[in-house]
Amino acid sequence: MSDAPTTTTRSRENTRARLLDAAFDVFADVGLDAASVEAVCERAGFTRGAFYSNFESKDELFMELAQTVSERKLTAVTDRVREFTGQAPPAERPEEIVRQLVDVSLDSRQGVLLMSEIRARAMRDARMAASYREWSEGMVQRVAGMADDLIAAYGLGLRLTAADFARIMLEVWESTLVNAVIDELDDAATGTRMHSRTQALVAAVVEGFAD
Repeated sequence: MSDAPTTTTRSRENTRARLLDAAFDVFADVGLDAASVEAVCERAGFTRGAFYSNFESKDELFMELAQTVSERKLTAVTDRVREFTGQAPPAERPEEIVRQLVDVSLDSRQGVLLMSEIRARAMRDARMAASYREWSEGMVQRVAGMADDLIAAYGLGLRLTAADFARIMLEVWESTLVNAVIDELDDAATGTRMHSRTQALVAAVVEGFAD
């Protein structure tokens, strides 16, 4: 039996991955609006034909890039949550868990800029807005699921729904990271600010957290 379909699929996946990596680098250099398809193709070593056989537009490429970056971060957080919830009794205090989750959720300056550009585009473009809303709701559900797991593992309680908690948490993280870039904070200072604000939010809405 031929393995040609498998080889073709892997080649396509490799092409998409290289285009996404190149787009991230080009974006970091010049920003979303100035990042041309040609520049991405040149950085990746492909033709425009290869680009358009994988992506309908530059906006689709950058939306997938945002999803890929976020997925990697969420996977790291999810793995850490599984470590905590798989222990009985839990080995870490809740405040230590918050610190560790913040550590693995921090984004790079390029990642923050990417998401800020995509949000700005979503405010002006209905198609991008639809994609962004779908992605954002997926993020909320993932974070809500992790919150439920942690709350159950530690016998705590929430003063609001897990989904509402997730939305507020993501908004706090987003605004904190954006302002950290504006304030030109380094990674250590950004982590300290994120930890402080996350701890304050969790203490306010999680019953039993500060006991």
